Amino acid sequence: MSGGDFWSLLTPAEQEQFTRRSALRRWSRGEVLCREADRSDWVAMLRAGRVKASSHTAAGGEVVLAVRGPGALLGELSAVDRAPRSATLTALEPVTALVMALPEFEAYLQAHGRVAFLLMRLLTERLRDADRKRVEFGAQDSTGRVAARLVELAERFGRPDGDVIAIALPLSQDELAGWVGASREAVSKALGVLRAADWIRTSRMSVTVLDLAALRERAGISG
Repeated sequence: MSGGDFWSLLTPAEQEQFTRRSALRRWSRGEVLCREADRSDWVAMLRAGRVKASSHTAAGGEVVLAVRGPGALLGELSAVDRAPRSATLTALEPVTALVMALPEFEAYLQAHGRVAFLLMRLLTERLRDADRKRVEFGAQDSTGRVAARLVELAERFGRPDGDVIAIALPLSQDELAGWVGASREAVSKALGVLRAADWIRTSRMSVTVLDLAALRERAGISG
């Protein structure tokens, strides 16, 4: 389930039923889809645009938990346990999503047992990803963690262009810092190290990966 692309795993009939039970909604860049601790009563399937999932520390700092793109299912945890939202979802760019009320989603899963199994796989994948990131935080320095996030973005959202991979990156350095658990200054230094090694090229709101294999090795990612 590459990058949490839930939509592509559904059959045309399952997609059609999901669409029929949903309403199309749009959010502008910077708009909040839902807030941490809210008790909103819907799930959403991203059809266009990317969102960040984030949480806030007691000191008021933002921790970015994930970036989700087209095809991702949002709000699945609250749909399963009916607990408040575990993260704030914010549009990183204009977003379009199919929004389904929880009672409709429950009925949809009951009518499509295969989709319920796919949801279980999605939750398992996200649990494993969280475990990998915990190991990464203990084993990698800030440069390694920045390299790991760039590998993730390149593999999920990158556009191959000859021998390089272009990533439109709608994240500020502060947001990237919140994602890798480092200061903005440490992230800026890490990007400088990766540029000096000729592994990446950066410009405003974009990164071009020049050597993905080297980035993977620096991030300690096998395979």
